[in-house]
Amino acid sequence: MTQPFELPHFYMPYPARLNPHLDEARAHTVEWARGMGMLEGSGIWEQSDLDAHDYGLLCAYTHPDCDGPALSLITDWYVWVFFFDDHFLETFKRTQDRDGGKAYLDRLPLFMPLDLSAPVPEPENPVEAGLADLWARTVPAMSVDWRERFAVSTEHLLNESMWELSNINEGRIANPVEYIEMRRKVGGAPWSAGLVEYATAEVPAYVAGTRPLRVLMETFSDGVHLRNDLFSYQREVEEEGELSNGILVLETFFGCTTQEAAETVNDILTSRLHQFEHTALTEVPALAAEKGLTPDQVAAVAAYTQGLQDWQSGGHEWHLRSSRYMNEGAVEGGRPLGSAGFGTSAVDIGALLSAAGAQRLRRYTHVPYQKVGPSLLPDFHMPFELALSPHLDGARDRLTGWMHEKGMLQEGVWDEDKLNAYDLPLCAAGIHPDASEEALDLGSQWLAWGTYGDDYYPLVFGHRRDLAAAKTTTERLSACMPIDGEPTPVPANAMEHGLLDLWERTAAKMTPDERRRLRGDVDKMTESWVWELSNQLQHRIPDPVDYLEMRRATFGSDLTLNLCRLGHGPKVPPEVYRSGPVRSLENAAIDYAMLINDVFSYQKEIEYEGEVHNAILVVQNFFGCDYPTGLGIIHDLMTQRMQQFQHVAAHELPVLYEDFKLSPEVRGIMDGYVAQLENWLSGILNWHHDCRRYGAEDLARRAHGFLPDRAPTVPFSGTGAGTASVPVLGPQDMAETETPPDLTPRTAAGATASFTLPKGVGAAAEFSLPKAEAASAPH
Repeated sequence: MTQPFELPHFYMPYPARLNPHLDEARAHTVEWARGMGMLEGSGIWEQSDLDAHDYGLLCAYTHPDCDGPALSLITDWYVWVFFFDDHFLETFKRTQDRDGGKAYLDRLPLFMPLDLSAPVPEPENPVEAGLADLWARTVPAMSVDWRERFAVSTEHLLNESMWELSNINEGRIANPVEYIEMRRKVGGAPWSAGLVEYATAEVPAYVAGTRPLRVLMETFSDGVHLRNDLFSYQREVEEEGELSNGILVLETFFGCTTQEAAETVNDILTSRLHQFEHTALTEVPALAAEKGLTPDQVAAVAAYTQGLQDWQSGGHEWHLRSSRYMNEGAVEGGRPLGSAGFGTSAVDIGALLSAAGAQRLRRYTHVPYQKVGPSLLPDFHMPFELALSPHLDGARDRLTGWMHEKGMLQEGVWDEDKLNAYDLPLCAAGIHPDASEEALDLGSQWLAWGTYGDDYYPLVFGHRRDLAAAKTTTERLSACMPIDGEPTPVPANAMEHGLLDLWERTAAKMTPDERRRLRGDVDKMTESWVWELSNQLQHRIPDPVDYLEMRRATFGSDLTLNLCRLGHGPKVPPEVYRSGPVRSLENAAIDYAMLINDVFSYQKEIEYEGEVHNAILVVQNFFGCDYPTGLGIIHDLMTQRMQQFQHVAAHELPVLYEDFKLSPEVRGIMDGYVAQLENWLSGILNWHHDCRRYGAEDLARRAHGFLPDRAPTVPFSGTGAGTASVPVLGPQDMAETETPPDLTPRTAAGATASFTLPKGVGAAAEFSLPKAEAASAPH
């Protein structure tokens, strides 16, 4: 069969290594699979299938340093997971038997008890038999924390197969963001990362959930899955009728050829590997220092990181050799293209590293403060009607008094003119049109506090490049939110004054668990502001996937959702909120809302603030395209995220209600939650249109204005004796910050800037732009 596209050159700078116990693992796993009933008579595999797939070779490449028994056990796990995939395909996907598939999946967690003394059911098929055997052989060597994490990743791997089945039944192809999120669960790489811990070293429990370790796992996952999509496209899409493949997703989203989509998937894969390396070399060492990891713990994290890296190179090598995949043209003279250490020609390596290096370098070469002109606003797809609270006018007056009382108009960041222009009560009135007067005030104040903080961090800490003070401030803010009566700090600045008041009024009637979740949401937002500062100090435009995921945090989305759920009470089971459809619904809404902000704030952030955190700029940088093209891609993504929100609400939530056997009362609560999110979306769009935070005239007027001449301080505990203070901006600072130098590259008047659309976007096009806009393309 002719291949549908030519495989691209892969970025893989690390050589694959082969475990010396390969033959032992191969022999063991054949007998194990036969003993579990996976071979003769299973209707799925014969031994010839198992031999051809050669999972022993996969595990020997991906775990090159573990001993023979460990390699055999890990190989058994991979035999089991691939057998599950093929068994589920033949038994439920091909027949589109959703009810049977759900019943089948519901039993599998019973074979993964955290307490090994707990009874398990009698296995009814090879998948259950294999899981029971593997669990009992694996978990005694690992901590309870690892067992919990590995059980969750295994359940995700299994249960999200229902998402794939539902999409097949509906003939629906996911949008790119949805696909990346769901592929991590369906594709199983987080599960693979758990086995990397088994083979190398277990990550200390108290850092396992931190951003650096999470990003290592997620970039590893995306790299593994996107690579697999490239090799498996022919089998999955052309032979099996699968719709869950990244190339197909991009073909559909961009309306491009299969070859262009494949090249773009490879570009994303390269970007994710770059992000892995960046995190491993910058964020992980900083984490170790901040958390005070012992030498043994640092060594464990390093071994785990090396294990993930080995998996990438080893998995690539296996894909080149396995009969399961399309790999014609990927091997030249028996040697994989682009894989150092296996005799690849210097020309191939040079071309590959040149392309990868250009992509990496482009992130650091953006020229800030370019004149981009007024933000271009597309025709936003908004299917929901706007409603506004009748208490809006009073909330505006009361917010001004509250902001003065807490000191947020006296620190040189905001004044009353800015507060009035930003009109946060208008946003709250659209988000909560049915709120009481008291509830609307509380919502307006939370929005004002969060927006103020989002402005405060870059102006106060970014201006002075003081990451240490930003981290200290973030820790103090967290201490302002006690869970169970702990002492709070004496407020040292307006943000602390405001947060102490908001927390007392919001959390008073919450249980400790509810307060813990709410504090976690606020912490997530404030810590993401530090992440933005770190990128800003490095002058680094983020990787597109990392940006979208962190933008949800910087936008305060989880905090908003938590506040929306406060009235639901305990009647909605927590597992409903954690379910795939509800998270999909929420993330689609979050992404639409935060991208609204990026579209409106483009001129403010790029021209006036020298920012690198804007989705349009991230897309421009990744694809090497101009502003209108980047905006077009973001607008298309927004439209598809809105359509996904509507699809989940109309089709997936009713199925979820049935799956969980929810009562009519709980279904009503969840339907009300959907209506809340609809209000949230329409209210946010209305606020962006009507506030005076992003318009070209308001930006120009404020760029030359003076703010009150006062410089309060932020307490900062240094490493030496005593404390130091970080002054907040005064008038002279605002002149430096808000009236940036003209760094626009000069071009001849009337010059035409030519931009070639990226692979995967379509044919080449030319745009004739004014000189300031022509200069806005990344260099």
